[in-house]
Amino acid sequence: MKRREFITLLGGAAAWPLTARAQYPAIVPTVAFFVSGTPSSHGLWFAALVERLRELGWIENRTVAIEYRFAQGRQSFVDTMGELVRRKVDVIVTNGTDAALVAKQATSAIPIVLAAATDPVGTGLVASLPRPGGNITGLSLQAADLAGKRVALLREVVPGLHRLAVMVNVGSPAAVLERSEVQSAAAALGLDLVAAEIRRAEDIAPAFETLKGRADAAYICGDPLVTANRVRISTLALGAQLPTMQGVRDYVRAGGLISYGANFLVLYRRAAELVDKILRGARPADLPIEQPTTFDLVVNLKTAKTLGLEIPETVLARADEVIE
Repeated sequence: MKRREFITLLGGAAAWPLTARAQYPAIVPTVAFFVSGTPSSHGLWFAALVERLRELGWIENRTVAIEYRFAQGRQSFVDTMGELVRRKVDVIVTNGTDAALVAKQATSAIPIVLAAATDPVGTGLVASLPRPGGNITGLSLQAADLAGKRVALLREVVPGLHRLAVMVNVGSPAAVLERSEVQSAAAALGLDLVAAEIRRAEDIAPAFETLKGRADAAYICGDPLVTANRVRISTLALGAQLPTMQGVRDYVRAGGLISYGANFLVLYRRAAELVDKILRGARPADLPIEQPTTFDLVVNLKTAKTLGLEIPETVLARADEVIE
């Protein structure tokens, strides 16, 4: 299925009335996708999950019903989650710590699968990675010194990097946690930090205005708000002449300079395998939280040229994808 076709499908699914979405045989299990974002920001990842479910025998509209929920704002989070709990769906798949925390608060009975969550232990989602307990399992983006590696990479591609801006959605616990890791990494490298705090999409443009002339590069902490606004962030960063580092390759494809992190398509396919196990009787408490074992380095040479940067050959040789 083409990306545009799938996103169109998701957009339609999000708009269907509940009566239309509920027309499935009673014996067909229901999997709900619950995320803060939009079909365009998360549709490609969910497409990978649906494809893997199909490979495992779960055919949408035949052997499994799939509900799509793209929440915007905290109140919408709570209302949407409450609706899913009342409908007693069989499994809830979330992306991001914020959505997962709302899901955890709403139900201790319905299995929850984390397609990708930053530090589920540190944010209080689970007791431990090997023994999550309760009704939650999934995949963690947590990795030792990942923020430090990103900061070191950014310093490698930006000559004379001294002042590093950190853009963070302060309403996101996971993003705030990532900022703390960036602060530690920057301090170890002797870099000065410049704060760029946001809470909503309307804060992004003013934040970049305040950074002009005050920073040599920007580290963008990941969360659903910046994911949904990645094109806007990349455009504004270019306008401010700021090289950017992010954790997901989609940011770089949207015009960012460089990213280093787990492959989300791989994570979502693995999440589908956990959903499969749960639908076949496994308990989330018995399924350890998994961590990525490989990380992708992606570089956008077109953006580098626009910024007047020459990416070192040592970096290009390590890159998993180079966008030209």
